[in-house]
Amino acid sequence: MPARTIGAWVENRRFIRVHNGVYALGHPQHSPLAEAMAAVLACGPDAVLSHDSAAALWGVRIWPGRPEVTVGTEKRRPDIRTHRTETLTTKDVRRHRGIRVTSPSRTILDLQTRLTDRQLTRAVNELRFQKQLNPTELQRLLARSARIADLVDPTQNPTRSGNEDDFVAFCKTHGLPTPRTNVVLFGHERDAVFDQEKVIVEIDDWGTHNSHTSFKADRKRDAVAAEHGYLTVRLITEELGAAPIREATSLHRTLAKRRRDNVSS
Repeated sequence: MPARTIGAWVENRRFIRVHNGVYALGHPQHSPLAEAMAAVLACGPDAVLSHDSAAALWGVRIWPGRPEVTVGTEKRRPDIRTHRTETLTTKDVRRHRGIRVTSPSRTILDLQTRLTDRQLTRAVNELRFQKQLNPTELQRLLARSARIADLVDPTQNPTRSGNEDDFVAFCKTHGLPTPRTNVVLFGHERDAVFDQEKVIVEIDDWGTHNSHTSFKADRKRDAVAAEHGYLTVRLITEELGAAPIREATSLHRTLAKRRRDNVSS
């Protein structure tokens, strides 16, 4: 489009300048998605949304105050946080919701130093649960980060919540067997299952089990599991945090007794 036409359209507010060379048509767009797309366009054809902005686009972080963009050459734009890299490959780039963005695995790699172990585990498992991070890409991620490889077991189903992440970490810390997570047994999905001992663990808190209906449904599922020889243990998140040694000791005893009972039967 001729510069003269652009200038005229800016004057009559048909175009609204967002960044140099980037315009909103007719009215300004203030949504995070629009601001992210404008930031990528402003940084050139090789630019990609990255870091916290990419994680927000993938649904695992909140949108930052300024869009974050990664480019191959040094570029500075007002109101955009830019990063320069020479290591971005075609496998590291996706197009999601119309925006060029770092792949889920590259996004996590870029962000890992900003995240606690708990936040990092949750972000990876959420991407796995949403099927944004497929098994092949997960293996690439684990190969590139020893820290993430220590936190995430690719042979286990992805967890659905921070409480489940905490329980897996709790088992590891206290020398308990590693349970399978989010397992469907007898028509219901269970938080964690110890197969050898035939023990189901449900991680409860008041926020998710605070109604008479959910109470009755939980007991009905427990009864169905018992009919098949499974013991259901319900652990309270507050107790796991307040008295971890006591809770771990109790679970150790339960599992040991179940192993003995299963052998004798």
